[in-house]
Amino acid sequence: MGATTRSQPNRGRASLLTADRSTRPVFVRALGTAVPVTVLHQPALRDLLAAQPGLSRLGLRRLHAAFDASGIDTRHSVVGEFQAAPEAAEPWLVDLAGERVLAPSTGTRNAAYVREAPALFLAAAKQALASTDLAPDDVTHVVTVSCTGFFAPGPDHVLVRQLGLPPTTQRFHLGFMGCYGAFPGLRLADAICRADPDAVVLVVCAELCSLHLHTGDDLDTILASSLFADGAAAVVLSGRAPAAGEDVVTLDALGTTLSEEGEADMAWTIGDLGFDMVLSKHVPRILGSSLPAAVPSLLGDVEPAAIDRWAIHPGGRSVLDHVQDALGLDDDDLAPSRDVLRRFGNMSSATVLFVLAELLRRPATADETLAAMAFGPGLTVESALLTRRTGTSAA
Repeated sequence: MGATTRSQPNRGRASLLTADRSTRPVFVRALGTAVPVTVLHQPALRDLLAAQPGLSRLGLRRLHAAFDASGIDTRHSVVGEFQAAPEAAEPWLVDLAGERVLAPSTGTRNAAYVREAPALFLAAAKQALASTDLAPDDVTHVVTVSCTGFFAPGPDHVLVRQLGLPPTTQRFHLGFMGCYGAFPGLRLADAICRADPDAVVLVVCAELCSLHLHTGDDLDTILASSLFADGAAAVVLSGRAPAAGEDVVTLDALGTTLSEEGEADMAWTIGDLGFDMVLSKHVPRILGSSLPAAVPSLLGDVEPAAIDRWAIHPGGRSVLDHVQDALGLDDDDLAPSRDVLRRFGNMSSATVLFVLAELLRRPATADETLAAMAFGPGLTVESALLTRRTGTSAA
């Protein structure tokens, strides 16, 4: 399937890659994922947060309701204190012995990001490259994506050094975009590959959401504490085709649109005690009501019923429920997203790539059309259309 021709944006609110795109194919050569070793079990974290002082009866009810309805069993964190305190070290975020969640400064939390993020970026990048015939030396461009910490020289610089790439490797970092951040990364890689068919672009999303764990009665804080986790995902894109006989995945089209409402319902800001999430209970409803009208902006002429497999960002169980209803999808369509949510929680920008990687691990007996979609502050909805051709048909 070639590049999809898209309809014009609704009310001027959408931005699309349309017919001016090169017809040169862009291949998704590999995906890789990585999570930290510390596992958070949802009931145990719920009980830890419920034991915090100052929690009102209303807050306690909200906490139990949010955790029990989350659809999450386990998550991962770079903070080892959630399972065992390091020897001879003062706890900085979680004091297990005292059953207390501490309130470190933003600087302390960001220092943990600087320590821990590079290893997560690197692990996902190495896994992606190891699953293809491309070597680190083949990478011409590096794009890193993250919204949970800052430092400079940044993750892009560190990743180039750790992979042993030439100092002339072109680097880009996309920061603070939220859960849809993988798509601007894909869009940049897509543009590079269409301009230069020899380019090999490594896009890596890594998020350390658990560093910003808060306690409190308000619903935003409770929802965030029940959902977010740490993880990284990498994707390698190139104009270079895979070897004959391999499955071929092409990135065909990308879309973005803004909802007419919801700018105040999802936000990510920097506070004195970490990054603060605004996550209104209205977000699932807003997404559900706005998606049907946005389909032409996101999928062009392709009807949802024509999509064989879906990689929907699991922003939460209720988000998936509303998206499923809005797009008329069945339970099988959402099963990969719900499975990633259950095992890993919401890892912000990396999560949709976890779902896409899960889809591509499943064998295909015929050519398939895939759609990926994610949501974030704005309310922003981003999408990608891909085609998967089996090794037999690709040959």
